[in-house]
Amino acid sequence: MNKNISVETQDEATAMAKKTQKPGQTKEQTRLIALGIQKGIAEYKKTAKNKQREADKANKKKKKQQTSQQSQQQPKDEAAVVVNKNNPLPWGLLVLSWAAFAAYFLI
Repeated sequence: MNKNISVETQDEATAMAKKTQKPGQTKEQTRLIALGIQKGIAEYKKTAKNKQREADKANKKKKKQQTSQQSQQQPKDEAAVVVNKNNPLPWGLLVLSWAAFAAYFLI
């Protein structure tokens, strides 16, 4: 049997070949059928692994895009905070409080 194929796959292929064995079929024919089944299982696993890898890559790319979108939104939020720091209301209240404090001591 093939060394690249796992023992479980070989056993599974042999069992399937024996289940589908026709009367009068030789052991060599059954072995060849088992090899074909093994190749089919190996190809299926390879395809499934590639699909899983592609799905993982797509998920990783999607998460990376979401992270970059969030990082692009943060500077906008910070800019809004900077604009709020230049609001005249706190400065007006500061000047008013100092004026009230000076008027209290002068009176």
